[in-house]
Amino acid sequence: MFTGIVEDVGKIEKKILQKTGEYLIRIKCNMLNPKNFKLGESIAVNGVCLTVTKSGKTYFETLASLETLSKTNLGNKSVNDYVNLERAMKANGRFGGHIVSGHVDTLGKVTNVKKAGKSVEYWFRINKKLTKYIIEKGSITIDGISLTINIVRLNIFSVNIIPHTSQNTISNSWLNKSEVNLEFDMIAKYIEKMVKK
Repeated sequence: MFTGIVEDVGKIEKKILQKTGEYLIRIKCNMLNPKNFKLGESIAVNGVCLTVTKSGKTYFETLASLETLSKTNLGNKSVNDYVNLERAMKANGRFGGHIVSGHVDTLGKVTNVKKAGKSVEYWFRINKKLTKYIIEKGSITIDGISLTINIVRLNIFSVNIIPHTSQNTISNSWLNKSEVNLEFDMIAKYIEKMVKK
């Protein structure tokens, strides 16, 4: 489980296409210490739960499966691109954001970016069928960042990014038409399942 509180911004050093169509990805860390990573542990990369397959002094490697590539924006990332990183939460850790599984629900597209005081307001478009999962002041994870939804208009919604978040995540790289990974609030999905029974 993750919380959506980004711990580091990593840089993709290698992205090697495998015969299976999957990608081996090597990511260089900035703040995190990969020497402490255990093989098989989970790391959220842009909000995608991936498994550490190898680690060195400054980097770790992981494999992006065909399913991952079909559901997320990792397939569009290139060498030298930056990604948000978060290690899985420890059982005795402090809970900072909201419950995040690292299983991306869909891709959203940036439709507008504008200044809002010291913050930046971003607007995103999603599939109309998925609007049932978003509510004003509800939680959402965007590229692994736990955020609060401000306004919902049909299948478009907005969030505000404060300067601290902009400086410590890849959110400042979002531009018009950028695709981002979205994970909706898990509680909403559980409630939907219970109501359908």
